[in-house]
Amino acid sequence: MSSNRRYWLCQSFGWGAYAVVGLFFTLRDSGWPSGAPVAWAAFFLYSVALTHLFRHVIHQRQWALAITWRSAAKMFSGAITVAVIQTILVFSIDLLLEGRSSDLWQAPAVLGVWGGTTWACIIWTILYLALTSNRRAREKDVTLELLRREAELRTLESKVNPHFLFNCLNSIRALVAEDPAKAQDMITRFAAILRYNLNRDMNRLVPLAEEVEVAADYLALESIRFEDRLRVEFEISADAAKTPVPPMLLQTLVENALKHGIARQPEGGAVTVRASVRAGQLALSVENTGSLAPSTPDAGLGLKIARDRLRLLYADRARLELTERVNGAGAQTVAAMVTLPRPA
Repeated sequence: MSSNRRYWLCQSFGWGAYAVVGLFFTLRDSGWPSGAPVAWAAFFLYSVALTHLFRHVIHQRQWALAITWRSAAKMFSGAITVAVIQTILVFSIDLLLEGRSSDLWQAPAVLGVWGGTTWACIIWTILYLALTSNRRAREKDVTLELLRREAELRTLESKVNPHFLFNCLNSIRALVAEDPAKAQDMITRFAAILRYNLNRDMNRLVPLAEEVEVAADYLALESIRFEDRLRVEFEISADAAKTPVPPMLLQTLVENALKHGIARQPEGGAVTVRASVRAGQLALSVENTGSLAPSTPDAGLGLKIARDRLRLLYADRARLELTERVNGAGAQTVAAMVTLPRPA
């Protein structure tokens, strides 16, 4: 049986049983009102519809992707909202069918209806999360694997595509006669970048220090092409260097700074990488000279993939923000800022 069919069977059985029990007590306690069967049939239909809509909201806003106190509070609030709507509909239909003479229009009855629907919705939410936990875990693993492969392929493409190879090798070739020692150093850095990207396990976190080392190699290679148009500065605290981060995260931010920032500035600019630990969190930023460019089809794709990976790895405990500001020297800059939780 498909998961979709099981879902609808559970919906029908759960709310159907609630409606049947409610109808039984209504007929027993209220002297067989004529509108009771219609009211409870309507209750069954709109309860199924409302909880199905609530399920859609849970999926759309990804509250159940990783259960945290914040996402749990949002789902609890959603269940309360559904219960309130159900209660309003119960009394609206009762008013339409029975008028104000109905026994429902008393304080104990109002509280009883609202309390019953509230508990029903909370139990529905708990059961839904429990029964779909394995499927959500599988979906999360599949999505993370797809994002991992996409990020890995994009990083490899940016390093191994013919344009990158041509620029890098041509720059190194020019250094062979002018500065053999530097040419040898650039070849070593180039090999280190390729080795890092080919051998890196994307499912394992790495110390930020490793990411910084590879980013430094990458920027050193690009400095051959940009010459004095590129200025680089690293400000990494000792605690931050030891903090585990997703592999290729810093590389993505640095590439974005060069492609959408420095490369578009005729006079070039500076790239500053900062990392520190604040209140138990890692604060990582890559700031480059320039301003936010108009959106293009490929603009921000690397950052989008990075955000998706952070969301899957850390849920709502991590964030990546892109901001435009003016630095201390009065220059316009763009900063990509990442905040990650630090292991205890």
